[in-house]
Amino acid sequence: MANASTTPTRDPEALPLPPGPDELPVIGSTFDLMRRPIEFVDRVAEYGDVVTYRVAGQRFTAVLHPDRIERVLVSESDRFRRWAGEEWGDTFAGYGSEGLLLTEGEQWRRQRLLIQNAFTPARIESYTDAMVAETERTIEEWDDGETIELTDETSKLTLRILTRALFDLDLEERRTVVRRAADALNARANARSLSAFLPSWVPTPTNRRLHRAMDDLETLLEALIAERRADASDGDDLLSLLLAVETDDGSTLSEREVRDQLITFLFAGHETTALALTYALHALGHHTDTRRRLSEEIASVTGGDPPSVSDLGDLTHTERVVKETLRLYPPAYAIFRQATETTEIGGYRIPDGSKLTLPQIRVHRDRRFYPDPEAFRPERWTEAFEDSLPEYAYFPFGGGPRHCIGMRFAMIELELVLPTVLSAVTVDPVGGPDLAFETGITLQPADPMDAVVHER
Repeated sequence: MANASTTPTRDPEALPLPPGPDELPVIGSTFDLMRRPIEFVDRVAEYGDVVTYRVAGQRFTAVLHPDRIERVLVSESDRFRRWAGEEWGDTFAGYGSEGLLLTEGEQWRRQRLLIQNAFTPARIESYTDAMVAETERTIEEWDDGETIELTDETSKLTLRILTRALFDLDLEERRTVVRRAADALNARANARSLSAFLPSWVPTPTNRRLHRAMDDLETLLEALIAERRADASDGDDLLSLLLAVETDDGSTLSEREVRDQLITFLFAGHETTALALTYALHALGHHTDTRRRLSEEIASVTGGDPPSVSDLGDLTHTERVVKETLRLYPPAYAIFRQATETTEIGGYRIPDGSKLTLPQIRVHRDRRFYPDPEAFRPERWTEAFEDSLPEYAYFPFGGGPRHCIGMRFAMIELELVLPTVLSAVTVDPVGGPDLAFETGITLQPADPMDAVVHER
């Protein structure tokens, strides 16, 4: 993809603040964001590519142009850290704080180097049989003509894949513990909820549910870790790797670090992929010509056999469907950073401590880069089109040093699961094509995603 970057040349203290919407005293744009968070981002974009606004007494800056996003995530990433730990930690109520998502500095670098050993191309290829097998197992549980709820079914499927491939665990009977925790986290972070703007120790019903659900999850994971430690056999999965690794001084990861890595990957590794599958199946159900073309490609490439990793290079339209789904419906709908010093973006002053929002949900629908941006058009993803895109006009997995470590795992999973499903069944959504969303930790459908499945 094409890329252009600018470097600050002026004293940022002499520059004006970015423009922004008219706001109420003290509370700023809080109520506008709570009422319609996606539409609020669209309205903010009317003020330019770098826009300031206030929410709950804090200054935010939306960065909406690929060149500026590249600076924040890549070329000047040392000026912009993740939101301060205590704030991220409070969003998660302190849970998972020793995991890869929330750690910083040397601790994060040590963990990243360790965990990336589980995501080498050879390791990921070794997981692909499990991806297909668990998909076939899930499809077999659907009756011909049955109405399923897509979000529930894809969540069950991706959790099965994750726990079998990465952790060599079976959480089937305890899946509800993970699901309750994920739902509670999303409810706490939901921009429409008052709890999103209150400390986690305030005893709101949402916060109380979160603490109960996360305590139950921690108890479950600690028991699973203890079982694995007691098992004398050598495993080749991520959990075994975490338990066996030694740091430079000969010490091992603490129980909390291991547990918090499991929390991180249970959420980041199954919910986002489940949502992408949900949105892909929904979109294909309302674009039957695209679904027909996809089914023809799958049959031609696989010859009726289950898809394998060796087929991926020939499943061109499948890859395009996945890319277009992640463009229109990015499960990780925004990236958040915080300025570590007063700096400049786009000719404006960004004060030290300012919180930055980099919203994929808006940038991916920018008509400057995407003709007919609201339409589901997988055929747009030609090689020539991708070459024409500024690099950070499309960033569903983030970017820079902290890009999603499981990006290749997720893409291969999506490109294998989707053809496995479509080879066996048709999935016809019950509702209409337009979707409403809730913005929690991830981009959630606001309404049930019911669909009828029919055997092919």
